[in-house]
Amino acid sequence: MAKPITQILWTELEPGCVIVEPGNAREYRTGDWRTMGHPKVDTERCVKCAQCYIFCPDAAIERTQEGYFLPNLYYCKGCGICAHECPVKCIEMVPEGE
Repeated sequence: MAKPITQILWTELEPGCVIVEPGNAREYRTGDWRTMGHPKVDTERCVKCAQCYIFCPDAAIERTQEGYFLPNLYYCKGCGICAHECPVKCIEMVPEGE
């Protein structure tokens, strides 16, 4: 026997493409969406220029107390822009699990 279909009124739907709660992105670990890999920083070669931080479209690069800029893999989507923009090429994209 099929289940009856419940009807939802349009007034009960959440608005689409609208941020209804400011700052809500921090609640979601969007890094789970990565499919191609993640950035790995060689801090020995890093010159602390912050180019990776500036260009990261997801604001997933964080500054450490030592002044290095490292990816927060909970939010990194693995786009590789940080590695591409690094002037000393100390950021390498590596497969998941490494």
